[in-house]
Amino acid sequence: MSLSLAAGAMAQQDEGTPAKKKHQRGQKPGQQQAEPAARGAARSNQEARPANQAKQRQERKAMRQQRAEGKAPAETKAAPESAANNAPEANAKGKRRNRQNMKQPTNAAESATANQSASPANTSMKSETAASTTANQPNGKRMKGKKVDPQVVQKVKSEHVNFKAQPRRDKVPAVTFNQNYRINGAQQWQGPQYEVFRNYHPQRHDQGWYRSHYPRIEIIAGGAYYFNNGFWFPAWGYNPSEQYYAYDAPIYVGSRAEPPDRVIADVQAILQQEGYYRGEVDGLLGPLTREALTQYQSDNGLYATATIDEPTLRSLDLT
Repeated sequence: MSLSLAAGAMAQQDEGTPAKKKHQRGQKPGQQQAEPAARGAARSNQEARPANQAKQRQERKAMRQQRAEGKAPAETKAAPESAANNAPEANAKGKRRNRQNMKQPTNAAESATANQSASPANTSMKSETAASTTANQPNGKRMKGKKVDPQVVQKVKSEHVNFKAQPRRDKVPAVTFNQNYRINGAQQWQGPQYEVFRNYHPQRHDQGWYRSHYPRIEIIAGGAYYFNNGFWFPAWGYNPSEQYYAYDAPIYVGSRAEPPDRVIADVQAILQQEGYYRGEVDGLLGPLTREALTQYQSDNGLYATATIDEPTLRSLDLT
């Protein structure tokens, strides 16, 4: 019985084999070649998967390590490509910014050059303004005074036509001769109208010397004065008994050579009218008169000489 079963099985295999061969022979050649290629591709994909998976695992591990260390994740392949694509635009923007930055110093330099070019004109204008201010305000103070009323000047001058000053030793002490004396601050008084004050120093001579040098000499308020080029000067030594001088300095009166005591009286009266002088009109250039002169000169932009000079006399309309 076993033999019969084995023989039957072999018969079945023999019967199936030709059919199978026939079926295989019935396949086309392209199909026969495609099946091995497909099987090879499938095997290559299966072989590649482990490598790709290993690579991905390594990348994930590296990213986790970077996060743990506080660093930014590694860039993907797309990021360099994007950076590469955006690089020309970024470079162009950077170049534009560089050009703008380069232009700014140029513009600044051009602006500075323009300002420097304009500065001479501005400097010239400022210099002219400063010169005008200096001329009008040599002591640097703002002018406060007002022009003296001409009618007041005429009235004062008419009242003092025959004025004669007298010595007042008790109220206005006399100064003494000092050949080293110089007028305080005169070296800072600029202009030809102050040259006499800058160069003044007392000198003592006898009558013969004075008469040989100056044609006009007068005894005024107890002292001898000589006239020279618009000024009266103390003639120290002219007369030993006539040496009373309230102030040792030149006194400007102008080309008409009016006596100094009369001019001083006119100045005192006008300053009194203007509210500067509060003493008596005595024709002496004493401390109160010098104080009033200083205040008036300061308020009117003049050098504070504390004496009667040409700018002050012109300001008072007495020339």
